[in-house]
Amino acid sequence: MLARIPSYLLQGIDALPCEVEVDSDLSAIETKPIVVGLPDAGVKEAIERVKSALMNSGYAWPQGRLVINLAPADVRKEGPVYDLPMAVGLLAATGVLANAIGLDYRSCVLGGELALDGRVRPIKGAIALAAMAKQRGAKAVIVPADNAAEAAVVHDMPVFGVRTLPELVGLLTGAIEAEPTPPPDIAALLGTAAAPVDFGDVRGQEGVKRAVVVAAAGGHNLLMLGPPGSGKTMMAKALPGVLPPLSPQEAIDITRIYSAAGQMPSGVGLITLRPVRSPHHTASTPSIVGGGMVPRPGEISLAHHGVLFLDELPEFPRDVLEALRQPLEDHQVTIARAHAAVRFPASFMLIAAMNPTPKGDLPAGEIGRRAMEQYLAKLSGPLLDRIDIHVEAPAVPWKELSRRDDTGPRGSDTASMRGQVLRARAAQLGRQGPGLVNARLSGRQLDVWAKLDEAATGLLGQAMTELGLSARAYDKIRRISRTIADLEEDESIQAQHVSEAIAYRLLDRRV
Repeated sequence: MLARIPSYLLQGIDALPCEVEVDSDLSAIETKPIVVGLPDAGVKEAIERVKSALMNSGYAWPQGRLVINLAPADVRKEGPVYDLPMAVGLLAATGVLANAIGLDYRSCVLGGELALDGRVRPIKGAIALAAMAKQRGAKAVIVPADNAAEAAVVHDMPVFGVRTLPELVGLLTGAIEAEPTPPPDIAALLGTAAAPVDFGDVRGQEGVKRAVVVAAAGGHNLLMLGPPGSGKTMMAKALPGVLPPLSPQEAIDITRIYSAAGQMPSGVGLITLRPVRSPHHTASTPSIVGGGMVPRPGEISLAHHGVLFLDELPEFPRDVLEALRQPLEDHQVTIARAHAAVRFPASFMLIAAMNPTPKGDLPAGEIGRRAMEQYLAKLSGPLLDRIDIHVEAPAVPWKELSRRDDTGPRGSDTASMRGQVLRARAAQLGRQGPGLVNARLSGRQLDVWAKLDEAATGLLGQAMTELGLSARAYDKIRRISRTIADLEEDESIQAQHVSEAIAYRLLDRRV
């Protein structure tokens, strides 16, 4: 008897159809079951898991010859996702599903890992599975109960979550009547999301907060230079609260990445906050950019539509930092392997922090200046060119640290900063259309939408000559000037806007 059960395989963050074929000859002499179709070790081990799960759930193991094929056979399969489809195929071989009046497994897409006692464990890529099933016209999706809320994000696709193998059998035979998991109200979920850190809790640093507003308003990359304890890390964690709320499509995009990487928080069906990824400076290039024998998303993709925070920037290996150059320009990364090339999205804001010297203190005298120059030399010029804003985060004075919250001004908080950012983003939306922030304007678009008046042009030309700025830095200053003008609700770019933008090229003046 031959049974065909629709399932899927993950390639990057996308799901591709995979048919699990179970061929059983109960009249033949019993042999060891064979799994073909380029399975990895985890898939080959599924036979033992499925056998124990079936028998411990009260079902018979078919006697005879068993061959299981995972089609297409030329694409490598990995992980325990095929446990559930294999179990259904074997149940069909033993006649358990012969007179089923419930869901037709032939028109559903299944995926799930089985425990030895028949419990169904969660899998990766459930939201991609549901999207693929909808695209191919499947009637329903059957996934582990822990993945049901995630898969239900894909509207107009019935999703059934099962906790045990007997529950799945009841669903397929009609012994159990179940309703599909209701789709979440994405707009409501996004509306209740709040950042964990408020800028009002950051003492002082009004100059850095202004730079953060400019960066968030235009989608610019930011580097903070200052001694330890000046609040750099705290401000990086607070930054997502200043950015515009996620759109439903952005939330789904982020959820797809986290689901494929197996990093969805338990019990969460949708990522509702912009992610902040903060890898340690000992991280390898594949962990940052993505990679592996079967390519997986790295930190830059996990920071998609969010923030990648690199603390102690010069301490990262040189090859890691240089690998960021292309994703910072293209907002995506392609991982090429012999069997396939996988493209991951990587549209993120780079927020970096560093101390002035390896010791962390501010340089004093000629020796300190040389120490700072040697430390900065760890960062290549092309990388610094791709960071739009360089700002100094000075040590917070004792008077500011010791002030009680109920005395004196609190300083800029997240709500007021977000208001400025939203107004600037609205101006960009009306001028440039959706999805095109100032940081991504090309040279030709800058000529149209970032015209400088005569005084601003002269000031920028003087800065280019005296500071020896690159052509990329020239466009960076124009982009930042456009954002500052948007914050001031000015259509034209004036000298004061360019002056502030030049001030944000701190390292161009020091290197």
